[in-house]
Amino acid sequence: MNTSPAADFARRLFEESGLTSSHEPIDVMLVSIFLEKHYGLNGRLGRLATEKDDTFRLRTDTSDHLVKVSPPDEAEAVVDLQTAAMRFLESAAPQLPIQRVKLTADGRDSVAIRLSDGRTRILRVFEFVAGPVMAHTSPDDEQLAKAGEMLARVDEALMAFTHPADRRGLVWDIRHFHQLTGLLEYTPNPEHRRMAETVFRHFDTAVVPRLSDLETQVIHGDFSPYNIVVDPNSDHFVTGVIDFGDTVRSAVIFDPAVPMANLLGTTPEHPWRDACAFVAGYQRERPIQDAELPLLPIAALARLTLRALITNWRAERAPERREYILDHAKDDWINVERSLAVRLDDVVAHLREANPGHS
Repeated sequence: MNTSPAADFARRLFEESGLTSSHEPIDVMLVSIFLEKHYGLNGRLGRLATEKDDTFRLRTDTSDHLVKVSPPDEAEAVVDLQTAAMRFLESAAPQLPIQRVKLTADGRDSVAIRLSDGRTRILRVFEFVAGPVMAHTSPDDEQLAKAGEMLARVDEALMAFTHPADRRGLVWDIRHFHQLTGLLEYTPNPEHRRMAETVFRHFDTAVVPRLSDLETQVIHGDFSPYNIVVDPNSDHFVTGVIDFGDTVRSAVIFDPAVPMANLLGTTPEHPWRDACAFVAGYQRERPIQDAELPLLPIAALARLTLRALITNWRAERAPERREYILDHAKDDWINVERSLAVRLDDVVAHLREANPGHS
């Protein structure tokens, strides 16, 4: 990126998000030593693909756990924010299927690993939530609505949560979308650039003037189909909510916008159908303010476009995670195109019809 003020802001945002540097995968034996010393856990560690943490599934003789080691460039306060949000929900809303944090033998949430180069990485252990993630199932409209209801309950429970690091800089936070136009220079396909510019215009016109007065609180930040564990045979459908890595204080409507973005285009003939089904469920539990509802489809498009723009940028700078990054965003431009082909006014009208409380 160039050296303009906007580019400098974007660079800082990427740095604060832990996306600007790559690191060597942490040694599995070192992780095993810390698990035995601080948690009394022994077992088989299997590495899992994730965006930036080193993540493992630990299988013991009696139970399974998820083990995360933060990247060395992620601030300890940000890691603590993520853990604190999970612990808060466990206490404030124990009925919600939030992934549980396992404490160390002496009652701590995490353990610091000091590297030889002076940097620190934070090791945490969570319960392993068994079952498929929603992305690997084919939910019907009511199951999508059940997922929407769950996010609304999470948001309701998080209303009272605060943390010193909750105003962190996060590139995935949709409120910064309009400040990331510099990513266009990493998009060589002219049609992709044209679509992105259209989404930026929508966002600049409708959302930016409203940013300062949108309802705001700490949100999950990444309630994607990959972070929702489900049981298709259960009436509850959602059996686990995982990965609080993007927890941040932001506009509430940006929380449902994330799963909407992931659901856009999944039914090509009706690209907004699944996204609207999700929001219908969300609004059964927590109605979106009437003045904010028209911004929701634009926010969803912004999130999807942002992921498409970041994909190649990230893949170039983190070759060890290239396959994971590209796989998660392989259809983004196709889905942006499909979604833009539908009038946004029609999408908003559909969202209003699905909630009788709206006039």
